[in-house]
Amino acid sequence: MNNIPEKLINFRVYLDGTDLLGVADVDLPNLEGLTDTVRGAGIAGEIDSPALGHYSPMTLGLNWRTVTGPVTQLAAPKAHHLDLRGSIQFYDAGTGEYNTKSLKVVVKAVPKTTNLGKLDVAKSGDVANEFSINYIKVWFDDKESVEIDPFNFIARVNGEDYLASVRRDLGLV
Repeated sequence: MNNIPEKLINFRVYLDGTDLLGVADVDLPNLEGLTDTVRGAGIAGEIDSPALGHYSPMTLGLNWRTVTGPVTQLAAPKAHHLDLRGSIQFYDAGTGEYNTKSLKVVVKAVPKTTNLGKLDVAKSGDVANEFSINYIKVWFDDKESVEIDPFNFIARVNGEDYLASVRRDLGLV
């Protein structure tokens, strides 16, 4: 198989895994490691060294066409369980056939900003929610690929838990 990833065919946004929220574009978070500059004797210059399994604050954005119930519902100051499910199209260059693979992203999202947008006749309203993410788990093709849970000291990438030894060292296991 020579699968070439082409595009996200479509996706849906659910609240609590079951309630379809509506038509939105999503800005997924960046996974940016917390770093500190290391310099000194024995190092020719400086390097930014990431702290194992620690990440900078993650944000998620939902961009809506107009003000709807979900926009204001998601403004409630609490953690919301959002489930994003998509289908990615692949082209098999060997057989000439198309196939799909699943993408699933689950987050616990706390609202930071609710932009009610603008009112303009026959135009999209540029409405948006921005969230602070305190948990994220990503599956690709039904396989867990990323789980970041800062409160429980979990940083798992492609099956390897990079904070397992830290939890042990801290007496958390």
